[in-house]
Amino acid sequence: MGETHFSPEEIEERKKAIFDAMGKRGQKQIMKTGYDIWDPFQEPKDPIDIRKDKTKRTSQELIREFLTAIDADEYSNSYAQGALEMCLGIINDEEKIKGMFDFAQWYTQLLKKEGHDSL
Repeated sequence: MGETHFSPEEIEERKKAIFDAMGKRGQKQIMKTGYDIWDPFQEPKDPIDIRKDKTKRTSQELIREFLTAIDADEYSNSYAQGALEMCLGIINDEEKIKGMFDFAQWYTQLLKKEGHDSL
């Protein structure tokens, strides 16, 4: 099947129909940015959920794998929230999380070197 092509008049007619069907609040937002530049036919942007890390996993996949590897009785909601925050920070390449990650690795090595168990 080929792509359907519309004349500029048909596109404008469809655009006006979409605008007229919107609520007043939506129309106001469009008028604020400019009706002429508004394109109701553009492809939606990729949601943040499909961002992936170096292992090609999404944040949902990573956190699910991590939490299922741990006994559910062994962690609290606060623990899971911390893990999720770390996961999202890694995927979003946040400096704060990089510092936390690097410190955790360094501290793990220090404990091991001095003969202590991990946390």
